[in-house]
Amino acid sequence: MSVIPGLLEFNKQFVEQKQYEAYLTDRFPEKKMAIVTCMDTRLSELLPRALNLRNGDAKIIKNAGAIITQPFGSAMRSLLVAIYEMNAREVLVIGHHGCGMTNLDSTAMVNKFREQGIPDLTISTLENAGIKMDRFLKGFSSPEEGVRHSVSLIRNHPLIPQGVSVHGLLIHPETGALEVLAEDYRETPAPSGGAS
Repeated sequence: MSVIPGLLEFNKQFVEQKQYEAYLTDRFPEKKMAIVTCMDTRLSELLPRALNLRNGDAKIIKNAGAIITQPFGSAMRSLLVAIYEMNAREVLVIGHHGCGMTNLDSTAMVNKFREQGIPDLTISTLENAGIKMDRFLKGFSSPEEGVRHSVSLIRNHPLIPQGVSVHGLLIHPETGALEVLAEDYRETPAPSGGAS
């Protein structure tokens, strides 16, 4: 059964009771920032609360793992619109601990496609057209790596102006605690791997 009837019933009451008035704002981010973060459901309300953000404070772009994979893909386009059309002056890439994109198994994903009825012919046609599933479905070895990759791609993008700061953070998906990985143009060193 679809969730649509229940959503529409709630929405009708929401509009009739004018509950939307608490969220009225314009399209420009009040805090002049854009956030690239993960689509993880644990962050839907936690992330804005942990950052003290209200409706209208920031442009929030969500995708799996907070990863910018394509320098000219939809996430980067959204960032460019936020900067050039909405006056965002800072970008925050916020990954999180326990992210499902960590060590994502592309072979297992392709098998799930098959289990859901996607024919082998479709998968091989995509592969032959240059869509390599192991690259398309690539995750990262750690959330820190994913954040650092996205920060680097954004900072080095030819269309990002020098005056826009790009920061990288991790959020704990249960407590909301933040950890800074890259602030402005100064990165914190990556862990050496040895125990201290």
